Amino acid sequence: MVSFVISLVALFLGYMFYSRVAEHIFGPDDRETPAIRKADKVDYIVLPGWRIFMIQFLNIAGTGPIFGAIMGMWFGPSAYLWIVFGCIFGGAVHDYVSGMLSLRHDGCGQAELTSLYLGNKAGKAMVLFTMMMMVLVGAFFVYCPAIILSGIWGDRMMWVLIIFLYYVATTMLPIDQVIGRIYPAFAVSMLFMVLALGVVLCIKQPALPEVWDGLQNWGAERFGLKQSIFPALFVTIACGAVSGFHATQSPMMARCMKSERQGRPIFYGAMITEGVVALVWATISSYFFFADGWKEVCTPAVIEDFQGQSALSLIQYFDAPTVVNIVCHSWLGTFGSILALLGIVAAPITTGGSSFRAARLILAESFHLKQKSAHSRLLLSLPVFAVGIALLAWQIGNPSGFGTVWQYVAWGTQLMAAVTLWVCTVYFVQKRKCYWLTLVPAIFMTLVVTDFFLTSPTTLALPYVPSLVAAALITLAVTVHFFWWRRQYSR
Repeated sequence: MVSFVISLVALFLGYMFYSRVAEHIFGPDDRETPAIRKADKVDYIVLPGWRIFMIQFLNIAGTGPIFGAIMGMWFGPSAYLWIVFGCIFGGAVHDYVSGMLSLRHDGCGQAELTSLYLGNKAGKAMVLFTMMMMVLVGAFFVYCPAIILSGIWGDRMMWVLIIFLYYVATTMLPIDQVIGRIYPAFAVSMLFMVLALGVVLCIKQPALPEVWDGLQNWGAERFGLKQSIFPALFVTIACGAVSGFHATQSPMMARCMKSERQGRPIFYGAMITEGVVALVWATISSYFFFADGWKEVCTPAVIEDFQGQSALSLIQYFDAPTVVNIVCHSWLGTFGSILALLGIVAAPITTGGSSFRAARLILAESFHLKQKSAHSRLLLSLPVFAVGIALLAWQIGNPSGFGTVWQYVAWGTQLMAAVTLWVCTVYFVQKRKCYWLTLVPAIFMTLVVTDFFLTSPTTLALPYVPSLVAAALITLAVTVHFFWWRRQYSR
């Protein structure tokens, strides 16, 4: 528990001090924001700051900092360090600078920023990659919540239709009519759930593995996990540490802000809040798996079933959604079960709706089409919905196949983070500002995504040491190219 408390304090201090460093380097001012300059009462509309924070938090969080943190803690206490340092120096900086860049460029998206600062070819590639990611996320978050809801009441296909119609509404309607009203309520419920679970943890004060007990792969010893901490941990825990998906969501809020000075609490603050969520669930996971907490919350029949079985069967049986459901029901009662339902069902649904909306905005930027009229929004939304329906139909017919594809999404979001951090670094160079703020995390994330692609069983599956050496050489080449470009640019 000591590592948990220290980590919470570190996140708080990170927001209090390092966020001001990032803000000072970027330099927000009193210029007119896109929400005022380009107001269209659809995508560009001023919303209250607290509402924007709640929407931003829910958009970037979803179930990511919950499920990712649970699976990431299987590697052991090293997950604490990644959540804290990754969030403060990587993820929150990534979210703040990319969000402010969008704010400075009329609320444009990640792909457009990539085109502006890394070139047209990189921008076009990012358009295709981001569109694929957004539609994939949206389709995935239709069927999975439908399965859970149908287990409670109703037909599965009925829930698929209801969820998809909700996506249509969030994609088409003005942002203040659905997203602006519903999302803050869901965000409050998630924050309340995390606060309540944090209080229970403090009351129980279980004896947990601490950071100083060793940063080795605890999962290899206890569960027989074959993946190494680097780079698997840094991809498993994306939301809650560093996630490129966030840069696809921030432009929506950049179009609703009345002042650039709101950027620090909205972009940096929402990411730190997400880090707190990840810390709470990582600690719960540590208690559940490493301190035999699962025996406290499970029925005697379940406990008896696991007698004599391998430890690996624990993480195979108690997947992340199951852990959330069991813990919330056991610790928080019936009310906790409702909160768990919101976390497992409402959060991914809202994330999926935001993903489809982001896809529409990306297309609008690519074709330079205004979105004030419903006809224009429908024109761009129809192909997005068509591809989403096709992916959804394929998923229903091949559920295991889609699970395989989903494994690439975690790597994809970290690749997007690396690209976005390089975009931010180039911007700082051009503005004669301290580019080291984003350069260091850009180099690190480049190493992570390159090594993961080379060594992961789902990609090339090369031997560990040669993969790490190759990834280091590729990262070094990218870094050398950057400094060569910076020197040429300075001349």
